[in-house]
Amino acid sequence: MIKKRPHTAREVAAFALFSMEEEGAWSDGALHHYLDRANLSSRDRALATRMTYGVIQNRLLCDWYLRQFSKIRLAKIAPRVRICLQLGIYQLTLTSRIPPHAAVDETVALVRAYCHANERTIGFANGILRAVAAAVQENCLPKLNCPDKESFYSLRYSHPEWLVRLLAAQYGLQETAAILQANNEIAPVSVRVNRLRCDRESVLKRLTEDGLSVHPHPNTDSMLLVDNGEIAVHPLFQAGFVTIQDTASAVCVEVLDPTPNTFVLDCCAAPGGKTFYIAERMQNRGTLFSCDIYAHKLDKIRAGAERMGLSIVQPVLQDAALFRPEWQQKADAVLCDVPCSGIGIIRKKPEIRYKEPDDLTKLPEIQYQILENCSGYVRPGGTLVYSTCTILERENQAVVRRFLQAHPEFMSVPIAHPVFGAREDGMITLLPSIHSTDGFFIAKLRRLP
Repeated sequence: MIKKRPHTAREVAAFALFSMEEEGAWSDGALHHYLDRANLSSRDRALATRMTYGVIQNRLLCDWYLRQFSKIRLAKIAPRVRICLQLGIYQLTLTSRIPPHAAVDETVALVRAYCHANERTIGFANGILRAVAAAVQENCLPKLNCPDKESFYSLRYSHPEWLVRLLAAQYGLQETAAILQANNEIAPVSVRVNRLRCDRESVLKRLTEDGLSVHPHPNTDSMLLVDNGEIAVHPLFQAGFVTIQDTASAVCVEVLDPTPNTFVLDCCAAPGGKTFYIAERMQNRGTLFSCDIYAHKLDKIRAGAERMGLSIVQPVLQDAALFRPEWQQKADAVLCDVPCSGIGIIRKKPEIRYKEPDDLTKLPEIQYQILENCSGYVRPGGTLVYSTCTILERENQAVVRRFLQAHPEFMSVPIAHPVFGAREDGMITLLPSIHSTDGFFIAKLRRLP
């Protein structure tokens, strides 16, 4: 990572984007690294965040505009220069509150300072950005000219065309457009109240008194929605009265419906949010094993459980695809939140959309193996929940249907929840465009007595 301390919002955004390009860093980790090093006002922190995610969310569109104004092929433009141009074009074409002269001048300054650029390259960047600024001012930006709606949506919302076509085949064009648009919006921050320590009303009162803008979630009484404010540094978070968790993740646990004094397995548990809520629903009484394949992730689960006062959480180093004989048909409830493509959390990790499609083809088989293995832990009459943070049918319904066909000793269970209503087939795909949650899949099954 760049060792220099950033001093402006644009430097934070540029440094984070450079780190993603050069080191494969995740957007949230890189952004927070540089925000922590910069001494910015809350307004500038918000601007840095918006510019970083804005460029990632609109990279294909920014590159398309760049092609229209550049005589040099994109592949010939140095990576850092191209990132700076994307940053400038994003500000000029997709924001309304940033003065054009600031977008141009400060972006050119980034090229000069951090791209090892000669005067010719600096002049090239300056010329491109001034031409884009003039086109915006004269309302004559090139119009998106695409052969069909799928390719138009791919460009307009900067999702690769293979993904748009896959979603369109599954959801139809209208819903796909809504999903893509929602993916480029700011994800709501939701927190769950640890009701073993406090009630929601008291937490809401304290957070409001401390200047945070917070309101109750309308469809689940465990959650609060944070409109404005840094919840992770608040004393209530540090003391374990609240934890950050998406509503979809909380709904998954509520569908599982663990109860006190039972045996529960969370088979792919890291980072631990669902484990913590399971322990709370069990009223911190019973046996709860929280499994993951990586030891360092178990340390985070231990730390989170300690922060929240959850003594029944037992982190276990365990590969979810390998059978553990001592758990055979012992568990009252088993949660399999399996590794997936992550297509449902693009709002929070926008770079996920740019994954290579070939890298995702083996996932359904891995998911099936985990589901089949972990089903062996469920006692007769016990509950099995399969979940993912993707919205692709091949990783969701297709895996569950294959499992049910091969395992007649399991049946689907009708589910209902205020967030999504009722589903007789026991399966629900939560969508950001409809449910205002992460994209998430939940299926509830039961082993026959």
